[in-house]
Amino acid sequence: MEHVITGNGIKKKFKGFTLDIPQLQIPRGFATALIGENGAGKTTLLNLLSGIRLDYQGSIQYFSEKAGIDDAGIRERIGYTGPGNYYLPHWTVKQVEDANKLLFTGFCPEDYRNLCRELAIPMDMGKEARNLSDGNRMKLMLAAVLSRGTELLILDEPASPLDPLMRDKLCDMIRQYLVSREGERSVFFSTHNVADMENVTDYAIIMEQGQIVEQGFVEDLKEKYVLVKGDVQYAEQTGSVLVTQTRNRFGFEGVCLSDRLDQLAGMNIAAETPTLSQICVAVMKAHSQLRF
Repeated sequence: MEHVITGNGIKKKFKGFTLDIPQLQIPRGFATALIGENGAGKTTLLNLLSGIRLDYQGSIQYFSEKAGIDDAGIRERIGYTGPGNYYLPHWTVKQVEDANKLLFTGFCPEDYRNLCRELAIPMDMGKEARNLSDGNRMKLMLAAVLSRGTELLILDEPASPLDPLMRDKLCDMIRQYLVSREGERSVFFSTHNVADMENVTDYAIIMEQGQIVEQGFVEDLKEKYVLVKGDVQYAEQTGSVLVTQTRNRFGFEGVCLSDRLDQLAGMNIAAETPTLSQICVAVMKAHSQLRF
C-alpha cells in the first residue's frame, strides 16, 4: 500500500505532555480520521505534519518522493485548515483570495468564488474575517483550500464549528475531492464528531495521551471488535473480557475483541457490529485518564 505521509520516531515534548509516535503511515487515496479526546495530541501532530511546528524529533516525509515539508513543491501539493485566527482578523474575503493567489500557483480565483457561493458565504468581498461567524470562517478556509490543485488536505477539526447540515456537506466535499482524482488525493482530518464523520472515514487513527493506541481501515476495525449486549446477571462475569462495559439494572453493553468472544460462550448475550463511534469510545475509555 502507498502512503501519503510516512513518519518515524516522531517526538515532541511539552511540560507534562509528550507526543510519541514511533511510526505513522497515512494511506494514500483515502480519508483518514484522527480521533481522540481533548489533550490527546491531535492538534500537535497536525501542526507537525503541516509545518506549523518544526521543533520535533524524528522524520516526516510526503508522497512517493519522500521529501519533507520544507520542500516548496511539497507545500504546493498540501492544503491545510486549522482553528483560531487562521486568517488575519482584518482580512476581507477578497484579501483571502488575493493572498492565496499570491502564495499558491495552483489557486483558482474562479473556483474560490464559486465555492463561496455554493457554501453560502456572504459574498460581500469587503467583509472582514473577524465579522464572520465561526462556521462561515471555517467555510471560507475550506473554499480557499479546495480551490487549489492539492493532493493532500490536512484539516484540523473542520466539522467542529459547522452545523449538522454543513457537516453533511463537508463529507460530500471530501468525497468529491477524493474521487476527482481517484487514488491520487488523500485527506487527513481530526474530529470530535465521530458519528457525523463516520460515513466519510475510510481509515481511523485513535490517539490517547500522545500515542496511537489503535488504527486501521474502518471495515477491518468492525471485524476486530464486536458490540455485546446481555442480561444483568452476566455483567460481572463479562466485565474482565470486554474492552469497556456499561451497566444498568436491566443489563449490560460493551465492546469486545472478536477473538475473545468465545470466552462468553454459554451466556445469554447478543453480538452486533459496532459503529466506528462505539469502537472509538471504547478504545479511548480503555486508555483514558478519566475514571468511569
